[in-house]
Amino acid sequence: MKHNYFFYIKTAIPNTITSLNIVSGCLSLVLAFEGNLILASYFIGLAAIFDFFDGMTARLLHAYTRIGKELDSLADIVSFGIAPSVIIYQLLKLTLRTEGLLFNIEYPRYFEIIVLMSSFIIAVFSALRLAKFNLDSRQSESFIGLPVPANALFIAALPLILFNAEFTFFKDIILNIYFLLLVVFVGSYLLVAEIPMFSLKFKNLDPRHNVIRFVFIGFAVLLILIFKYVALPLIIIFYILLSVFNNLFIKKKN
Repeated sequence: MKHNYFFYIKTAIPNTITSLNIVSGCLSLVLAFEGNLILASYFIGLAAIFDFFDGMTARLLHAYTRIGKELDSLADIVSFGIAPSVIIYQLLKLTLRTEGLLFNIEYPRYFEIIVLMSSFIIAVFSALRLAKFNLDSRQSESFIGLPVPANALFIAALPLILFNAEFTFFKDIILNIYFLLLVVFVGSYLLVAEIPMFSLKFKNLDPRHNVIRFVFIGFAVLLILIFKYVALPLIIIFYILLSVFNNLFIKKKN
């Protein structure tokens, strides 16, 4: 009985952190619907931090539970599936308004409805990605397809770049229907694509076993120091390319 009590306490710690992920995702949703895309993006970033630490805490405490795994997926669909969908929805709405195609609920244009609703394809494919992850034994140490937090962080970076006075030259790129739809469809495809991608989980600190992780982290820090917010999409793109390089050359060589 005493052992069960302490195990319950241990499992409650990572589950509490996962719950904070859910809260962050909910706040991001509310802020995104209110039109505050910058704060909505920050809360997706905060959710990603909680998502990282709940898994780390569970590993350190040896507190794996089935309910923890399910709770983590439910949190992720809110924070990294629905919340980024709403951000894209608002960006598409802003783009339509900028291009003179203001959405009018009384006289809706079918083109505008289709464009706006396409943003929620991200939520659908994020749910598919998480369902596959829970059932796929191949993904215990690495990933098959782009992790949902990575896709969400790419999207969360867009408002931070758009509304930053230092990066006004990116405005015409971000507020472009074709660019945003490309983000939706390419990101959705990558979530469920059969592309192996490395995990950032360190089993040990031996450089020989973690070369690709150290290279990624070092380059990511360098990009952030140079490009600030713009670095986030670049880091996600670099992660994908480095994963492909790892699969094509390093793994085959080994």
